[in-house]
Amino acid sequence: MKNGKRGALLGGVTVLLCCAVFFSGCGGGSYRDGTYAGRSGEDDTGAWGEVSVVISGGRISGCSFVTRQKDGTVKGEDYGKIHGEISNRSHYDKAQLAVRAMEQYAADLARTGNIGELEAVSGATIAWDQFNEAVMKALSAAKK
Repeated sequence: MKNGKRGALLGGVTVLLCCAVFFSGCGGGSYRDGTYAGRSGEDDTGAWGEVSVVISGGRISGCSFVTRQKDGTVKGEDYGKIHGEISNRSHYDKAQLAVRAMEQYAADLARTGNIGELEAVSGATIAWDQFNEAVMKALSAAKK
């Protein structure tokens, strides 16, 4: 395993452990109602993730999540294309897997109300790490 990948893996494990501790009481109604935003740090390409978490009745009831490229562009249906074209199908498919995972992470959090019940999508680990970090920041702001 190359040092960069090892570092990313260790960073991801660290984030997950922190989240496990932080979110152990996530379903307990310990948040102020409202909508709270969180932003992850940047990855090694300069991309970051943003969440908006809705709290109702002290619990998570909604969530949206996007990631942005270094220039601020949202990673969406064009993510993985080069100059608007799919020049490498494998690269594009991997990029779109991450886009679908971002949508799944947000929907699953809104459905369960507990990040501890969610699982990372294989192939979308960076998005998972960004999601967890951004949600942690949003919920920190919502804490009573």
